[in-house]
Amino acid sequence: MPVYQFANVTPVIHSSAFVHPSAEIIGDVIIEENVYIGPLAVLRGDFGRLIVKSGSNIQDNCVMHGFPGKDTVLEKNVHVGHGAIIHGCHIFENTLVGMNSVIMDLVIIEKESIVGANSFVKAKSYYQERSLILGSPARKIRDVSDEELHWKENGTHLYQQLAHRCQTELKLVEPLTELDVDRPRIIWESTHDLK
Repeated sequence: MPVYQFANVTPVIHSSAFVHPSAEIIGDVIIEENVYIGPLAVLRGDFGRLIVKSGSNIQDNCVMHGFPGKDTVLEKNVHVGHGAIIHGCHIFENTLVGMNSVIMDLVIIEKESIVGANSFVKAKSYYQERSLILGSPARKIRDVSDEELHWKENGTHLYQQLAHRCQTELKLVEPLTELDVDRPRIIWESTHDLK
């Protein structure tokens, strides 16, 4: 994976974290334990510090970038879906940011919230804990239910397992030219149902 020092500041990546080889990590970035960073994600800590706390995941094609002079923080067990943009904000523990959502500068989203896919959260917005946030521009629709929170936690747990499995089971190979009749399937200890 490309890791770049910027202005004499080198990224810190915990040994238990998994960062995909195609992801790019630049400058003042701190990635804690059991974090998963997916393919083609970019974490650019060249304007401000980026902190990804333990158990969080940033999936494929996401961008995390800072606001000058401010920390951009994902607290513990934050789940960032494919293609999302996290920009200069603070997202508290156990929150989900849906696919292709944009979270702008100086936004604060308190714990156990869910931002729906394709939402645009405008700068300086504040959402209390357990907010269900949808739309463009985004607004709070209602509180997150216990069932929805449980669903989110299961999804995050799968990505925590994935971080560990990728440490030992992800290998760069040449593709097969034919289908093997005894082709194995990938097995997970738990499943995640559609909501």
